[in-house]
Amino acid sequence: MPFTEPSPQNPTATNRSTAPRGVQADHHGPEPKALSLDLATINQELADASASALVDWAAQTFGNSLVLSTSFGIQSAVMLHLVTQHIPEIPVIWVDTGYLPDQTYLFADALTKRLHLNLQVYQSPLSPARMEALYGKLWEFNDLEAFNQYDQIRKVEPMQRALQELKATAWLAGLRRKQTSYRQSLRRVDLQGDRFKVLPILPWSAKDIYEYLQAHDLPYHPFFDLGYTTVGDWHSSRPMTGEDHRDRNTRFQGLKEECGLHLPQTPEESQSLDSSLL
Repeated sequence: MPFTEPSPQNPTATNRSTAPRGVQADHHGPEPKALSLDLATINQELADASASALVDWAAQTFGNSLVLSTSFGIQSAVMLHLVTQHIPEIPVIWVDTGYLPDQTYLFADALTKRLHLNLQVYQSPLSPARMEALYGKLWEFNDLEAFNQYDQIRKVEPMQRALQELKATAWLAGLRRKQTSYRQSLRRVDLQGDRFKVLPILPWSAKDIYEYLQAHDLPYHPFFDLGYTTVGDWHSSRPMTGEDHRDRNTRFQGLKEECGLHLPQTPEESQSLDSSLL
């Protein structure tokens, strides 16, 4: 039975094209960041759109200033396949922290070749050895502030630099509402700093992910078979156990849910969430 993409309102709904109003070109500013969107209108009109339709809309709206990010995590093949079927040459940003498991590097290499990804790899200007010499092994401090410093150095700064150098106006990402408390509040099209964030699979469930992978013969990350439901750096990820109430307890020693990449980049919000915000 062919895979049918779910929609937020009807899990069995078929794809439908969308041509939302609310898109206006501001010719007084530089291209392409001059584009302004009525986000309330856009989200209302895209509420029932399939993931594929939302990708098409983003491609038509943002053109060459649209990028895709990936972590090559457990379910990353879904977004990589979904987006590149519509936009084969889209720049795919991968922030390599230098601390990923060997299996992640092998998984990334295999998917890059299979899907012919236009991969753009970014890293911190501080090598792992230099960072450890200056600040220590920050993940061993069992401290939220140390984790935030680690994430800022190894993840957030490289991502912000990537978005700037690639002149991105909009960013496609595979966030899902069920992943973290913060992500439950997100809209399918929103702003993060001065860039638009487009989240095609935001309402998808784990079942939707599984069915898409099966329908297109796509792999999970190898750590899925070891009990991982989410994977990042080797020192801050572990398999899920019966004592874990949600997936993200297995990351960052359970101290936080977000690494900071997907948080609005304002002075107050650029730090990763702590328990007081959940």
